[in-house]
Amino acid sequence: MAPLWIALQFLTIIPIKIKQFDERKIAYSIMFFPIVGLLLGLVLSGVIFISLWLHLGEVSLTIFLVVLLVALTGGMHLDGLADTADALLSRKNKDEMLRIMRDSHIGVMGVLSLVCILLLKIALIYSLALSVKIVSILLMCMLSRWAMALAMYVFPYSRQEGKARLFIQGMNLKILAFATIGTLALAVIIWQLKGLALMVVIALSTYLIGKAIQKKIDGITGDTIGAINELTEVLVLFAILIIERVWR
Repeated sequence: MAPLWIALQFLTIIPIKIKQFDERKIAYSIMFFPIVGLLLGLVLSGVIFISLWLHLGEVSLTIFLVVLLVALTGGMHLDGLADTADALLSRKNKDEMLRIMRDSHIGVMGVLSLVCILLLKIALIYSLALSVKIVSILLMCMLSRWAMALAMYVFPYSRQEGKARLFIQGMNLKILAFATIGTLALAVIIWQLKGLALMVVIALSTYLIGKAIQKKIDGITGDTIGAINELTEVLVLFAILIIERVWR
């Protein structure tokens, strides 16, 4: 169970203290990333049921869901998004971009990216009908974590050192296959064939986002992996809105 605990410790604020683990096998925790996403989605879904009991307004519920997700993840992925935006939109060379990502200060592009991504999530979740809101939350949290696993398998690591290196250097097809098969099964259970179609869309978008990042810095970093998670959450919600309109 150690890989699952590592995934929970890495992706959430749950205070799990693992005293000893084999760094060579830390990548095996990636296969549980989608499961951690599903658990986050279940917590948010529970909040939706509680809000119905409390007769909480739709706007208040939507904002609370977005804020709670930020709190549960410690804002880690948002931090990655901000650093990525500051770096990739700086028009600097690769080395300068990597240096900007390491800078603890946030720039204008980083602030704008945070404002935009949070507003988009609030708007999209608010736009979803109640009948599909829980499905959307579950798929958003799960598929975005699977997208991180996919990116870590497909794209090389752009740095010589860093926290994400331990995950990416041990990533292999077996780990990705385990994460993908589990995610596919859950997506179909949650949303039938629509879940399968959504997963295909997210696979394609993850590849395109990763290629765009790779063109800038010759690979990916921990920050860009967080950015992929945040962008995928928005893309999942947007895709669900479209699928709901055209697939009847």
